[in-house]
Amino acid sequence: MTHKLARHATSAGPRWILDGQPLVAGFTLAELLRQPANAIADWLTQQRDAAAGNIQIQTALPPIEPLQEVWASGVTYLRSRDARKAESSVADVYQKVYEAERPELFMKAVGWRVVTGGQLVRIRKDSRWNVPEPELTLAINSHGEIVGYTAGNDMSSRDIEGENPLYLPQAKIYNGACALGPEIVLADAEAMRSLPVTLEIRRNGAVVFNGETNIARMKRRLEELVGYLYRELTFPDGAFLMTGTGIVPPESFSLQPGDRVIISVGEVTLENDVA
Repeated sequence: MTHKLARHATSAGPRWILDGQPLVAGFTLAELLRQPANAIADWLTQQRDAAAGNIQIQTALPPIEPLQEVWASGVTYLRSRDARKAESSVADVYQKVYEAERPELFMKAVGWRVVTGGQLVRIRKDSRWNVPEPELTLAINSHGEIVGYTAGNDMSSRDIEGENPLYLPQAKIYNGACALGPEIVLADAEAMRSLPVTLEIRRNGAVVFNGETNIARMKRRLEELVGYLYRELTFPDGAFLMTGTGIVPPESFSLQPGDRVIISVGEVTLENDVA
């Protein structure tokens, strides 16, 4: 049995919620992500709030704290490689990354910049070609162990990155560019190896794009990506890692304000309107 961890506004203030039940007021994700993977289940049983019966659970909050960072992987699927080659004036860069031993990793967001389901993602005002990127996003403890997953949206400005790969931070890192959640499924990497991933984009109520893939189509193993991320970096309060996208809309498509993006990864569905 898997467990789902979420963070909500409640009548008692922001609280972490496990399987629909509030945890103690002092619970933090940072403390959970300091636990060894094999100790988390027992540790969580001690965090349930026996006196939480009168707490009313309200709107979802991002399932992350300011102490955690979100990193991202690139060109981990064949579809992503092909899309990057098509948009770029130096296409061979992406072929080399796809074939290389070392993966592409970049920082996507700090915790306080992340939004969740029901909140707005954004497209840049100085970009003309923007897409969502649906991604399995790993929750990783301070020991470098994968302890859960959630759905992620790595919003991207394809024309900016395509102009020059060195512009990737501007194409990927801006206000409203990173969405996670709304919950974390606590599970190990083995449970994630063949998760389905879907993307649907609606405009004025009509579906204008949909696609699907599966984590089994990823070129790199999840543990490999985490190993490189933690190779020369420490994350004392844990981290999140987006693992790349295998679904890319056609070159003729760009998001517009008012579009709705619906991403499902395994048991988690993330839904955002575009601003």
